[in-house]
Amino acid sequence: MSNLTTELLSTFSIFNGLNNEQVKEFIPHIKPKSITQNEDIIKEGEDGDSLIFLFSGEATITKAMTLMTNKTNVDTREKEMTRLTSDIHPVFGEMSLFDEHDKRTATITALTNCDIGNLYASEFFKICDADPQVGNIVMRNIAGQMAKNLQKTNGQVLKLTTAFSLILES
Repeated sequence: MSNLTTELLSTFSIFNGLNNEQVKEFIPHIKPKSITQNEDIIKEGEDGDSLIFLFSGEATITKAMTLMTNKTNVDTREKEMTRLTSDIHPVFGEMSLFDEHDKRTATITALTNCDIGNLYASEFFKICDADPQVGNIVMRNIAGQMAKNLQKTNGQVLKLTTAFSLILES
């Protein structure tokens, strides 16, 4: 994807509340990349330092079902958490902006050929620092997205603990 436009970026919720000129500030900093079907876009546990935009295609988010206890005893079972389509204009990887360890918290795999864009944390924070109004709006939007994701995760944990409790009571 070589032709990134303000109109396309404006469809992503992290840019809600910005005008076209403010959105345009991000264009030169987003690095486009094509991903082939079944290729991992990001891998759980790897270093992460960017927001990722899904411009076209479909991807799945999975998480490991078990914690890694040591390097020789790796369990590869994963659970699909959700599917992403470019129709909903998803941005992911936001946790890596704020996590001091900068590790990816899930694996995202392309289900189809995908066009993505990486906005690296260093570039992201340069834009936010240079224009605090833009930074404030985008940070609020990202915080809102993270809050929704946390609520969804809390619901999943509640289901898991309820099921576990029922099994133990049997």
